[in-house]
Amino acid sequence: MSDSVAGPMARLVHRRWRDREAPDGDFIVFADGSLRVMDLLRAQPPDRPGDPWAESWHWLEILRATEWSTDDWVEVESTRATHVHGGSRASAGESAHHGSIGWVALMRDDEESTLEWLAVSRWSDPFHHVTLDDAAVTAVSTAGRVWTFPRDAPQNVEIAVDPGARP
Repeated sequence: MSDSVAGPMARLVHRRWRDREAPDGDFIVFADGSLRVMDLLRAQPPDRPGDPWAESWHWLEILRATEWSTDDWVEVESTRATHVHGGSRASAGESAHHGSIGWVALMRDDEESTLEWLAVSRWSDPFHHVTLDDAAVTAVSTAGRVWTFPRDAPQNVEIAVDPGARP
């Protein structure tokens, strides 16, 4: 995206991405500068209290914005996994800025790694594995959660337990 064509929010997002920074919180930031504020909810069946494998997680959109500000930015420099497919690149990792914050990004596989979207969750553990196909970006957290982000609608992420992570 050319800075001369992009609006002020898009320029901000791309400048911060080049500096390897993202808004602090639970967000999906899109290349056009729009922002989706998310809330990570945990549900647990009453008959299995304390059982982490019985939990279900849901990332719900609570706000959309085209103009926004954030009090703090976190670094997204620590990349733990990357995968290239069909001219795109998915990356995932952690930010240790305020503890271990997980992040996942979809970008073009070009010289500048032009951002398409970036998802950051202060409530997620870091991501250590990522795959990319024509339909989705799938990232696995160090806590054994599998996050499947539809490429064109990452706010509709599905979160499941990694069957290989069960004890």
